[in-house]
Amino acid sequence: MKRYAIENLIQWKKNKNRKPLIIQGARQVGKTWLMKEFGRLYYKETIYINFDNNKQLSNVFQENINIPDIITALEILSGKKITAENSLLIFDEIQEIPNALKALKYFYEEHPEYHIICAGSLLGISISQNISFPVGKVDFLKLYPLSFSEFLEALNKEKLIEVIKNKNTILLNTFKDELNNLLKQYLYIGGMPEIVHNFSTNNDYKKARQLQKNILLSYEYDFGKHAPNNEVPRIRQVWESIPSQLAKENKKFVYGTLKEGARAKEYETAIKWLCDTGLIYMVHNINNPEIPLSVYKDLKAFKIYMLDTGLLGAMANLESQTLLNDDIFISFKGIYAEQYAMQQLMLQYDKLYYYTNNRNSAEIEFLIEYNNKIIPIEVKAGINLKAKSLKTYIEKYHPEKALRFSLADYKTSDILTDIPLYAINFFEKYL
Repeated sequence: MKRYAIENLIQWKKNKNRKPLIIQGARQVGKTWLMKEFGRLYYKETIYINFDNNKQLSNVFQENINIPDIITALEILSGKKITAENSLLIFDEIQEIPNALKALKYFYEEHPEYHIICAGSLLGISISQNISFPVGKVDFLKLYPLSFSEFLEALNKEKLIEVIKNKNTILLNTFKDELNNLLKQYLYIGGMPEIVHNFSTNNDYKKARQLQKNILLSYEYDFGKHAPNNEVPRIRQVWESIPSQLAKENKKFVYGTLKEGARAKEYETAIKWLCDTGLIYMVHNINNPEIPLSVYKDLKAFKIYMLDTGLLGAMANLESQTLLNDDIFISFKGIYAEQYAMQQLMLQYDKLYYYTNNRNSAEIEFLIEYNNKIIPIEVKAGINLKAKSLKTYIEKYHPEKALRFSLADYKTSDILTDIPLYAINFFEKYL
């Protein structure tokens, strides 16, 4: 399986000012596989250390940190010789031993020659709990579920990726139906690596759904095991409400749907916990689109998306038969198209926003900052391109460029560019 994030790791390896790298991401998005694969391909020796329930490692990483002693201990535990240039040290589930996180500072300051990559399924939670963290002494990389392009790679559709990337309009029109069918598969299967790998081998939708349900169960198990006891019921309420929240005409998160009389203060910690684990993404509202967008976001108005289209479908009990027609694009008022667009855009833009006017009569699904300009993005679930909200936005703010993602063909007119949903991963090439 090919993960594009490995290119980021190659650049990290080449960087003369390299710091220990922390890979962030939800459980089961493929962090461990990526680290090991990178080590296999680009180092003579990979030393993989899992910190989960390892008492020996607790003794190694003492309060008084001594890097040479740590290296010696890791050589004994792994049975391998560690050399700075030729060895990759992988620290998995590093949050389980806080002193190991603390040690990253000393690796960077005293022995930056060592190549260290770390990950942890609940590392985001540990960081947010004010444990001793080496601020400024580490690099970060976020890992998400597979993109649609990576999904095509897994299905051995590399030639179609080239067609999309090269913006070959003749071939795009020729293979439009196949691309849309593959997109429907992706919306159902999603981008969780285990599920994509299984589907690429067996083409079994029923098995894919079973694996998705297993992942959802493992997440719910994490709620009870790792979340504060008093927050678990609220975390479950927020988590289980996401499909219905997105199915509303106005997809703004509404606390009142959780329970009658619910207030933001009650659920702030629960939402933050889910964000820190990487299970959900918050997209805040902007009603004054100016650079920088982050300054103008409305902290009280936001949408919540899940990390993966396939898991969203599993939670909503979407039947695989829906794949036989175009209903998957319009199910639940088009939430799959919007969830999918968000998921692909997050790979390129860590911060997304959406727009509503003061009367809430016009909404643009996403706003991004591109070349110091704001680009509005409208997402359509079908080929009906009537765009009252986008037209209103353009007339009011006069953006240099605007985008519309839909099932329609690629075309440009004035400032508006129509881009097929299957081409979102390469939308910058279409501008």
